[in-house]
Amino acid sequence: MSRRWPRGLWAVLLLTAWQAPEARDRPSPPVGRGRKVMDVDAKDYVGPTLPRARVLLEDTSGGVLRVDVEVAATPEARTRGLMWRPELPAGQGMLFIFPADEVQSFWMRNTLIPLDMLFINSAGKLVGIIENAQPRTLTSRSVGVPGRYVLEVPGGWSRAHGVARGSTVRFQGLEAIQVVP
Repeated sequence: MSRRWPRGLWAVLLLTAWQAPEARDRPSPPVGRGRKVMDVDAKDYVGPTLPRARVLLEDTSGGVLRVDVEVAATPEARTRGLMWRPELPAGQGMLFIFPADEVQSFWMRNTLIPLDMLFINSAGKLVGIIENAQPRTLTSRSVGVPGRYVLEVPGGWSRAHGVARGSTVRFQGLEAIQVVP
C-alpha cells in the first residue's frame, strides 16, 4: 500500500534538509526578540504604522473642533484599535473606517482607558455617541444606526467640547487611504 505525503510537506522537508547545520541547531528567538507576534490582540504585537488624518467636528455652538487621528482602515488595524495604550492625549484619536454604512459594534477587551465613541455615517452626520465606554470589558457597544466611521477620543471629550448627535463631521487626508474590507 502506498501513501502520498501532502504536497506542502515535501517543501518543508526539502528546506529543512538543505538548511545549514548551524542554522538548524540554533534555537528560535523568543517572542519579542526578533520574532514577530502575529496576534493583533496580543500586548506585544507591533503592527504597521497607521496613516494619519484629521477629523473636523461641529460643536453645539457652531464652532469647529479638530482631532488628529490615526486611521484604522484594514481588518487588522480595526481589530487592534487602541488596545494596550495607557493614554490618549487631548486632541488625538483613532478613526475607524469601514467599507460601507452598517450598524457598527465595538467592545473594549484590551483597551486600558475609557473612550468616547462617535458613530458617523457616510454623509458626514454624527449618528450617535457612546460616552466614557468602560475599559477592559466584552460589553458590545453600538448606537443601532448605520455608520461608516467610528471616531474614538478620550472618555468625556464629547460632553466637555459640546459635541452632540446630529453634528456635521468633515475629514481631511482620507483621499489616499485605501479601505480594506
